[in-house]
Amino acid sequence: MSDNDTTDPTSVHDAFFALHHGLPRQGPGSDATTRRLLSSAGPLPSRPRALDLGCGPGRVSLLLAAEAGARVTAVDLHEPFLDELRHTAAARGLTGSISTEAVDMAELPYPDGSFDLVWAESSIYSIGFDKGLRLWRRLLAPGGTLIVTECEWTTAEPSAEARAFWDAEYPLRTAGENTAAAVAAGYTVLEVYPQPESDWDEYYGPLGERADAADSRAPGMSQALAVTRTEITMRREHGAEYGYTGYVLRPRQPVEAKGTQGAEGTEGAPVA
Repeated sequence: MSDNDTTDPTSVHDAFFALHHGLPRQGPGSDATTRRLLSSAGPLPSRPRALDLGCGPGRVSLLLAAEAGARVTAVDLHEPFLDELRHTAAARGLTGSISTEAVDMAELPYPDGSFDLVWAESSIYSIGFDKGLRLWRRLLAPGGTLIVTECEWTTAEPSAEARAFWDAEYPLRTAGENTAAAVAAGYTVLEVYPQPESDWDEYYGPLGERADAADSRAPGMSQALAVTRTEITMRREHGAEYGYTGYVLRPRQPVEAKGTQGAEGTEGAPVA
């Protein structure tokens, strides 16, 4: 550690975001995956109202506006990402289709039924899968769809190293457990889509190059680099044990309370 480095959390936070500024993605994903999940949402209004939660620099927002004709509300707490999105939207002639707001995704101010699409790609982890599904359901208009991507185990027996890493960062579940949680939260599961390895390459490739070029003497940077390289190494050595999965979910219609509680817990579950 250099004399200029620091363990001050603000410096590490700033260094972490400095590593990420200008990168094409802030989590594993691809335009192909976004289009695949969008196609599973079913018919949409001619100009759907979309909420992009944890939008980062807005890769999903831009695609939804340009290709689905959506009116997008893009939400993130990191103002520089929103600045980047506004700049890109203006350059592409999409300013009128995308509005940005610095809002906490756990405390959204929008009225019930405000959106036809609520989208959280590589961001629901910040408040947790169950909490996100519970809080965001009210935002969907009738027939609306929630689309999230979530990191989860892809093996029944993760190695001790992988489990220790993820238990400290964000405890993972399996696709079966997350699907059951979505059903229990009142959703019909329209699709469960395991994302391809190339989605990780789109994220870690540019991030790794940025880390290699970073100045470790900058305040907080050595810690930010250590975290980033540990994460990349974990994926390289244990990538067969976990992955990102896309979930396309639609709230079920309310059912009568009499004699329906058992059905409410199983409706929408995938057929084996």
